[in-house]
Parts: sequence; C-alpha cells; structure tokens
Amino acid sequence: MTNPACDHRLPAWRRLRHQRDFDRIYAAGCRASDSSLLVFADVGLDCRGTRFGLSVSKKHGNAVSRNRLKRLLREAFRLQQPDLPGGLDLVLIPRQASDPTLEQFQASLLKLASKVSGLVLGLVSGRESEGSR
Repeated sequence: MTNPACDHRLPAWRRLRHQRDFDRIYAAGCRASDSSLLVFADVGLDCRGTRFGLSVSKKHGNAVSRNRLKRLLREAFRLQQPDLPGGLDLVLIPRQASDPTLEQFQASLLKLASKVSGLVLGLVSGRESEGSR
C-alpha cells in the first residue's frame, strides 16, 4: 500500500487537452518567463486545483527530443503540484535552452507560477472593479 501523504500521482483532470482551453489562456495575456520556461496563465475553470497543458514546438528538435522535454515538464509539475498556487490553468512552453534539467524546470515552474498567480489575481480584480462601475 502506498502512503497517501506522499501520493503525487498526476490525475487526468490536471491536464489541459482542448484547443479552446489553450486559446482562452493565450487570450488572457498573462505570462511570465525565465531562461528555461515560458508560462501562460488564466483563472482555472476547474475548482479542484491547478491544471496544465504543454506546448513544445518542432524548433526543439526531433520527436525524441520533444517527448523528453514533455516528460520533464510533466514530472516537474507532478512533483511541484502541492506547492503551486491553486485555481490556475497554465500552459508551459520550454525555451530553447541547452539541455534543461528537471531541477531547472521545477525551480522555474514554482517561481513563474507564483508570479503569474499574482498577475492573474490582479487582472481578475481589475475586471471585477470595471464591471461594478
């Protein structure tokens, strides 16, 4: 039996799969980046927690290279999900850096998710105050 306290599985509902979700997040225009990762964010439509989607272009190389980046990003999200701000939908796009590591992605994801969380909350509160005028 596994210990539920250290159960960090990645359930299917945490993955963004539909183009409409990606379009909504890109349209929100809330983003942050560093040398290894670009993160787009919007308020999540699922109240259970933060969800994510991946976008890895062919500029990153062949399918083997792209799939490796996707595996690293999924693992970084899986390990960091308890520490990420809740209620966000994120799109993660790796930068064309020289062979990023899991630790780099983990650090970038945590830092950038916190940053975009503040930006998203600022945009939402701005939208609400405009609507009340």
